[in-house]
Order: sequence, then C-alpha cells, then structure tokens
Amino acid sequence: MHKKFLVLGMSCLLAAGAAQATTHVTAPAHIMADSSNLIGRWDLTIDQNGKPAPSWLEVKLSGNRALVGYFVGVSGSARPVAHVYFDNGKFHFTIPPQWEKGDQDFVIEGELAGEGIQGTITTSEGKTYNWKGVKAPYLKRTAAPVWDKPINLFNGKDLSGWKALGENQWVVKNGVLTSPHSGANLISEKTFTDFKLHVEFRYQKGSNSGVYLRGRYETQIEDSPADAHPASVLFSGIYGFLAPSEIAALGPDKWQTYDITLIGRMVTVVVNGKTVISNQEIPGITGGALDSNEGEPGPIYIQGDHGPIEFRKIVITPAK
Repeated sequence: MHKKFLVLGMSCLLAAGAAQATTHVTAPAHIMADSSNLIGRWDLTIDQNGKPAPSWLEVKLSGNRALVGYFVGVSGSARPVAHVYFDNGKFHFTIPPQWEKGDQDFVIEGELAGEGIQGTITTSEGKTYNWKGVKAPYLKRTAAPVWDKPINLFNGKDLSGWKALGENQWVVKNGVLTSPHSGANLISEKTFTDFKLHVEFRYQKGSNSGVYLRGRYETQIEDSPADAHPASVLFSGIYGFLAPSEIAALGPDKWQTYDITLIGRMVTVVVNGKTVISNQEIPGITGGALDSNEGEPGPIYIQGDHGPIEFRKIVITPAK
C-alpha cells in the first residue's frame, strides 16, 4: 500500500512538473508572437520641440529569443543595438553617444501603437523628446526603369535650382560650384524617385562632404587614404551602411567622378570608372537626412558643412 501511494505521489509530481514545463515552453512563444510585430524596419520622426527630426530603427530576431537591431539618430551613422528589451507591447534599449554632446547613453523607450510604434528618446545631454514611427516601405520595383532625358542640375553659371540650408557660402567661379569653407548644405529644388546621377567633384586635403540621394542616403566624399580598409564611413561608402569594395579615390585636389544609380533601395556606385558598390540594398536613412519619408521623392542634397568642396558637373537622369 505504501508503495502504491509512493508511486501515485511520484506520478502526481511528474504530472505537475510536465504541466509547469509546458507552461514554460508556451510563454516565450506567446511573447515572441507579440514581439514579432516589432521586428522590421521603422521610419521614425522625433518631435524636437515642434521641429520634426528624422530617425530610423531596425529590429531583428537573434536566435529564437533575443531581439537586436540598428538605430540611426538625427546625426551620425547606424549604431548597433545589442539588446532590445520587449515586454507586453513595450520595449526599450540604450546606445552610447557618437558625435553628440553629453556623456550619458541615449535611452529609447517605445510601445506598439496600432500598425506603428511611438515613444520617447532621452539624449546624451538628458533632453527627452517624443517620437512616432511607421513601417519603412520595401521600395521594391517590379519592372526595369525607363530612363528620361538627362537634366543638368548645375548650369555652370549660378545657383539657379538650388537653395541653401542656412546662411549661404556657395559661389560659382569659372563654371565651378564652390563651397570655400564649412557652411550651409545645398539642396536641389527638384525632387526625384529613381535616377542615374553623375557628379564631378574635387576636395582639398582633409576635407569631407557627401551627396545625399533623395535627401536621405549619403554617398560619402572624404579624403580617405587609398590604402585604407574600405568602410561605409569612408570615400564612396553609403554612410554607415554599405562599404565600397575598394577605395578608388584619386586623392585631394583632383577631379573625380561618381556615377550612382538608385532604383528603389538598390544602389550602384561607380567611382572614377570602377564599380565599388553593385546593386546593394540601402536599409534606411543615413544620419543627416532631411526627413524619414522614404516612400516619397526627394532632392539631391550636397553637404557643405564639413570643409571646402567643389563640383563642376551634376547631371541626373530620372526614371519616367
């Protein structure tokens, strides 16, 4: 009789343990089903005291439990997020400052809100702003583009068709568009969706600039050493995202060319006749973007706030 009770007791314990084990297994599945709504790319807009500022977030599943990601702030490059903590529809993570002032980590907190997300960001200086996010569009094209006629965005005479963001320092001398020192960035008045862009430029030793495609994706212009290991933040990289296959720069004080084709998110960059990025996907906006409205047309935007830069030709061939 004692043995029967013992066996019965053990059976009950095993059954209880099995029930607990079952509960333990299904709970993470429930959590992951919920957090799956957060996985993907998000175009964010931060409300900085009434002024919209663009940002971007990607959340990925690492293994079968952990969420990780990438974050692009108002400035700087894409920063890895080691762990996105998610619980009951809410999430948070931290990232260290990059080029920003202040010495504390950024704290990003958010929640699922219908088909979007929303939350707050506390900066490295301790300032807190609200933000909202929408799912980033895929921008997938189903047919090859039909190209329209080329357009000279720079007429070789003056700044017609361009506007400066701030006090203008750009001048035209001898057919060359010149920013003699750090100052305002320059934006084309016309906007574009898919296109082929040809630019001829020259920079001084140690200078830095960039050409933003649709005003959102920067192709880096920088005085990078020819023997430097290629990186997304160096010459001809898509800043923070795509590294060129080589540094095909000719060096400072020499005229050089970029031939860039952008179709949806897919970009090809040819530098001085060499293809260094071949039909690669740009995941999201880069730091310094004008906005995060990736589904809309955007301008060509030239960086003039990082040192002297010159352009003698800017020709765009839009898709019809």
